[in-house]
Amino acid sequence: MTSLPNLYYKQNRLKQLRAFCHTARTGSITLAAESLFLSQPSVSLQIQALEREFGITLFERRGPQIKLTPEGETLYKLAEPLVEGIDKLHETFAEQFGVLESGELNIAAGESTILYILPEPMKLFAEAYPHIRLKLHNVTGRDGLAMLRADEADFAVGSMLEVPDDISYRPVVTYNPTLITALDHPLAKKENLRLADISPYGLILPPRHLSTWRIVDLVFQQHNLTYNVALEAGGWEVIKKYVELGLGISIVTDVCLTGEERLAQIPLNQYFPRRTYGIVQRKGRFLSPQAKRFIDILAQVFVSDGTEHGVMGDEPPDPNRPSMPADIL
Repeated sequence: MTSLPNLYYKQNRLKQLRAFCHTARTGSITLAAESLFLSQPSVSLQIQALEREFGITLFERRGPQIKLTPEGETLYKLAEPLVEGIDKLHETFAEQFGVLESGELNIAAGESTILYILPEPMKLFAEAYPHIRLKLHNVTGRDGLAMLRADEADFAVGSMLEVPDDISYRPVVTYNPTLITALDHPLAKKENLRLADISPYGLILPPRHLSTWRIVDLVFQQHNLTYNVALEAGGWEVIKKYVELGLGISIVTDVCLTGEERLAQIPLNQYFPRRTYGIVQRKGRFLSPQAKRFIDILAQVFVSDGTEHGVMGDEPPDPNRPSMPADIL
């Protein structure tokens, strides 16, 4: 006859699996307990019950952090979609009837994405689903990935140039590399602009740790050319303003160009790769109905957009252009 304690724990399988999945995601029983509004001993008991039932060890300790064992990894892959599916059951059921009247959507993105990519999709989503709470998190790439891994964001939108093994990236739209100068700059009306023509002039670039600086350095090295950074400034809006004032020139992605700037714009596709922006997710993450709807709207906005940028798939990669290093979101 089954003992009462074992029967109790089997009847609480969902609680056990939820405690296990939160601990696996955060790498900490303390953080898992906080996210579940439980005590640490309660979370530990739930995990121990699973270990006894399956006859395995789910975690191994490495200092203050705990890490999944191979058996724990296997159980996590099986359990996570089950827990996510149950926790989102009400929202998924409502979606089947075309009703999305409650819930929350957390999106992580960097400043350029928030300013230039998301405004129209956010507006359309808010109009279509006014009762869904929207939370837009302005984060760097490292912080955005941390939010995804901790399930603090449903997904991120941004530019991923090297994709970690536990992350998936689906590009949605591409933009072109462009040289911007003041209207009266010597390069503003130059025909057949070469990379060597840019070399003597001072560049205004984002901070050194971001990908724009690194790709500029890579491209100039590949062409055996030098370059000069006159000013380091954060944010495309700041860079555009100082270029307008004649304090330097810059190499930007035309995602930031609205057409209202008093700037000369010269395409640099022959030297620099195009930049993609898209959906960044943690692999295995259950997408809520709200998240699916937003992603659909995002894709529709750029499919129907008639500007010069394109939806991914409209241009094959050019093997003669350099691959870009890791970027921020």
